[in-house]
Amino acid sequence: MNQDQDYAALKPTSRWRWAAVLTVIAATGGYYFLHADPHKQENPDARHSEIENAPISVAVALTRQGDLPIYLNGLGSVTPLHTVMVRSRVDGELIRVAFSEGQAVRQGELLAEIDPRPYQVAVQQAEGQLLRDEALLKNAEIDQARYQTLLEQDSIAAQQTATQAALVKQYRGTVEIDRAQLDNAKLQLSYARITAPVVGRIGLRLVDQGNMVRASDVNGLAVITQIQPITVVFTLPEDQVPAVMRRWRSAEAIGIDAYDRAGQLKLASGKLLAVDNQIDASTGTLKLKAQFENEDRTLFANQFVNIKMRLDTLRAVTLAPTAAIQQGSKGAFVYWVKDDNTVSVRPVKTGATDGETVAILEGLTPNQKLVIDGADKLREGREVKVIDKAKPAAPNAGTPSH
Repeated sequence: MNQDQDYAALKPTSRWRWAAVLTVIAATGGYYFLHADPHKQENPDARHSEIENAPISVAVALTRQGDLPIYLNGLGSVTPLHTVMVRSRVDGELIRVAFSEGQAVRQGELLAEIDPRPYQVAVQQAEGQLLRDEALLKNAEIDQARYQTLLEQDSIAAQQTATQAALVKQYRGTVEIDRAQLDNAKLQLSYARITAPVVGRIGLRLVDQGNMVRASDVNGLAVITQIQPITVVFTLPEDQVPAVMRRWRSAEAIGIDAYDRAGQLKLASGKLLAVDNQIDASTGTLKLKAQFENEDRTLFANQFVNIKMRLDTLRAVTLAPTAAIQQGSKGAFVYWVKDDNTVSVRPVKTGATDGETVAILEGLTPNQKLVIDGADKLREGREVKVIDKAKPAAPNAGTPSH
């Protein structure tokens, strides 16, 4: 009985709560019903039409007047002016390595030493041989002078005097041979000191101290490459050769810029040094050589680089962003934003391109607004809303959000 009484006591409270919930629902429905747009209720396509005709958000950029450099692009490989394999010219034990791997060396700088003692002994032997033969020559010359005096006194046969004169000549020849042998021995001794034949940077050591080295070794001790200055050999298509040769025959130097493999980072600037005398028939390209001072040592032998050769400069032309150029069935065109914020389709004739800038030869003048972003939904006469491209753009009003 107590449980039934408690339930009966709670039941009116539950009914009151349900009545309050229904009252809130009815009030909310009535509000939306009273404030609803009757036109939208009667015409469901009105909302879609409003979306289709709303202005489209676009980013724009102004055309300008300026100078535009004309570049020819090619692929190249860094080639040192000198590449030298340092080898020993005599046989012997390598007793000293005087360079550090990767260091810059000067011409004549000591790189390594080979045990000089065998060659010092050879020098001493040659010097002794020379002294002995010079003494024999001197004695023979004294005898020749004595025989000549006796011959004048008719105290000796002429044949003996002639024989002595021939002996003197023989000793003179022997002395000359001894001197040459001494010079050769000294030359071999000088080869025990290995010096840098050119200026450049030395590579990794190929032979360690204590090893026997020979003049016939193929690998040598190290490799020196000249990196200041350095050259790049690159190629251009044969249809660009006439323009290059016209520019090459002028007195002005042709500037060359070298970029990394991605073509983004500029490594060095130089000038055109030489043009090959024939076109490669297999590739249809012409080889050219550029020289760079390479002061920052950013170019290495056999490095792959992208080349930009400045061929000419267009003066005072109309310049536009490449992002504004659209392509259609009739050629290139742009969307020009007029003062009333509507767009007009303008056919254009484009010229040379440099990065994100293109020369406009016909169709535009400076200080005109061109659409550079958001042109995919545009058409002639469509109203647009110009936004700042540096800021994130809101969704186009013509695109319903979900």
